[in-house]
Amino acid sequence: MEFEYSKKTREYMEQVTDFMQKHVSPNEQTFVDQLEAQTTRWQVPPIMEELKRRARERGLWNLFLPESEYGAGLTNLEYAPLCEIMGRSPIAPEVFNCSAPDTGNMEVLVRYGTPEQKKQWLVPLLEGTIRSAFAMTEPRVASSDATNIEASIAADGQDYVINGHKWWTSGIGDPRCKLLIFMGKTDPTNHDRHKQQSMILVPRGAPGVKVVRMLTVFGYDDAPHGHGEVLFENVRVPASNILLGPGRGFEIAQGRLGPGRIHHCMRQIGVAERAIEAMCRRAASRVAFGKPIAEHDVTLERIAESRIEVDQARLLVLRAAYMMDTVGNKAARSEIAQIKVAVPNVALRVLDRAIQVHGGGGVSQEFWLAHAWAHSRTLRLADGPDEVHRRQIGRIELRRHV
Repeated sequence: MEFEYSKKTREYMEQVTDFMQKHVSPNEQTFVDQLEAQTTRWQVPPIMEELKRRARERGLWNLFLPESEYGAGLTNLEYAPLCEIMGRSPIAPEVFNCSAPDTGNMEVLVRYGTPEQKKQWLVPLLEGTIRSAFAMTEPRVASSDATNIEASIAADGQDYVINGHKWWTSGIGDPRCKLLIFMGKTDPTNHDRHKQQSMILVPRGAPGVKVVRMLTVFGYDDAPHGHGEVLFENVRVPASNILLGPGRGFEIAQGRLGPGRIHHCMRQIGVAERAIEAMCRRAASRVAFGKPIAEHDVTLERIAESRIEVDQARLLVLRAAYMMDTVGNKAARSEIAQIKVAVPNVALRVLDRAIQVHGGGGVSQEFWLAHAWAHSRTLRLADGPDEVHRRQIGRIELRRHV
């Protein structure tokens, strides 16, 4: 692989960086202030729609979606550094219409949706006028093994009837959420356990969809996006809402989660880079025991270790992106699994060091570090826990030599 970014990528990097510096970073606090000033936290602060409008006018919109006429025509390798830049701000991905779970859901619709499904759901998602959620994880079973999923999708004439109990349905708290992609079993007795499941499109307003509660992450509600516990009780949708066909859920999941995992990791590199900057600036501005914190050997070691680990993680992410572009997601599954384990753990270590340098302020709302740590910690579970990815990496490696 080439280590130099393409001309197109460098041009986008300059534009995204400029937009971040001029519009996104200065308005992070505006977003928080507007959120807190609303009568409910489950409304979208007006600044978000304003920033989205500006980004779209600049052509910084839907930058993901490789090999698709709907995106910017960037490969995974070309998109990686742009996603890293966006990852530096918790509000940036949505500003550019590149945030989860919408990106994954749009990828699903692009790859597997019918023309009618694309017209109804993909177009407004691409336009950023609606948002979506992904309903897969269940509270009653260990969902790290997706064959455990108990939710049912039962055929009934020209419809499917859906019943299930889901949680960590991220995005359902957003008032703009209009679509859920739901995974459940259409053929629970199939001898092939990977052909029991299907995915189906469920309108958010369908009768029988009930949000039990919104969940917190280490006390953060992540409003107005949020993570919901949701009941589906006799939810009836047309049979035409099935994606790709009955029994194809696992196939769709693999196509969806590969890009989703690498996007998470790309953004985490940006989080770690911002944490290094914060750590350095704090260390240079504070004096302890007669000299700046930055001059203490332990601090220099923390900064050095962080730089080494982040640069290593970035190279691993770029390699995975390159493999996805050149040999495909399936052949690159080991590389994708490797970054899914390595990168969130690196980000957590760097954030922890930055928090330590910030002292008590580091764990408070005074700085963004505590919230970033909480979010990063979830990524050791989201889209598959570390243990599942390590198992996959080990098995692939073992087959290479035995």
